[in-house]
Amino acid sequence: MTTILVTGGTGTLGRLVVECLRADGAEVRVLSRHSRPYAVDLREGTGLDAAVEGVDTVVHCASTPRGGDDRAAGHLIGAARRAGVRHLVYVSIVGVDRVPLGYYRTKLAVEEMIEGSGLGWTVLRATQFHDLVVEVLRNAARLPVMPLPAGVADQPIEVAEVAARLAELAAGEPAGRVPDMGGPEVLPFRELARTYLRAIGQHRRLLDVPLAGKAYRGFRAGGHLTPERAVGTVTFEEFSPSASLRAPDARPTRASTGP
Repeated sequence: MTTILVTGGTGTLGRLVVECLRADGAEVRVLSRHSRPYAVDLREGTGLDAAVEGVDTVVHCASTPRGGDDRAAGHLIGAARRAGVRHLVYVSIVGVDRVPLGYYRTKLAVEEMIEGSGLGWTVLRATQFHDLVVEVLRNAARLPVMPLPAGVADQPIEVAEVAARLAELAAGEPAGRVPDMGGPEVLPFRELARTYLRAIGQHRRLLDVPLAGKAYRGFRAGGHLTPERAVGTVTFEEFSPSASLRAPDARPTRASTGP
């Protein structure tokens, strides 16, 4: 039986990858900072060799915008080489090579590390998950006036669809950089905000806020979008009534959401 290690296997994406792989009959090891018996902080690497021993494929989902992804990848690649891992699958983000955001640059650096690792590898880039867009909108809706990045659209995708694709890739042969995965629709943030507010039964006045910097210009230019790869099927509106949309801790207002 194939043994597959999933890093970040208790996270939003990783736990669904684990479920998909186990449903397909794979033996799965779940690696995270607190998941026994493979509780490993990848940024430190302690205990990683034992976790990777005997593993055929690694699906690398662990990531944080707080920094250290490149260091974690270095430890993982080193352990995978020593253990003779056949296939390393990595999930990245659409636009890491086009939007000069610090987190994106690190994700791109990890892609390059994996490509040059000498291991068999597969890299899948996906657009932002519905859950992340909801988190951004929930935080913005805590204010009576809801600030939104002016001129920016997004292409959110259902995380379960990305998880299913990663499980499929993990079961196959190393494929290099595979086609991106984007959500089914590219929507301005104003439209996403209106959908979110309708779902939680609240109203806010929307305020478009121009931001400064090269990263913002990259987002305005759509560098994080892949409309030609709109392969997701679950729209944001279909996702938004779900239980994950909890109302923000803010008093509702009677203000209109604007035109």
